[in-house]
Amino acid sequence: MILLTKLNQTPFTLNAVYIERVEATPDTVVTLVSGKKIHVLESVTEVMDKVTGYYQQISILPTVQKPGPME
Repeated sequence: MILLTKLNQTPFTLNAVYIERVEATPDTVVTLVSGKKIHVLESVTEVMDKVTGYYQQISILPTVQKPGPME
């Protein structure tokens, strides 16, 4: 689940697995697989980062390790 904020400043949680797409129109609109659209205050990039973090948390996406200094 990710925490987002509706345009009226109301926070809510959303199961990110049900997100079909996220667009800026200029408000950020999250479209769910059901077709329901939710307008949120977060930017597209913020929503993407939250979704990526959630997917990594539930092991849908691997955690990417940054390369360390070469020895």
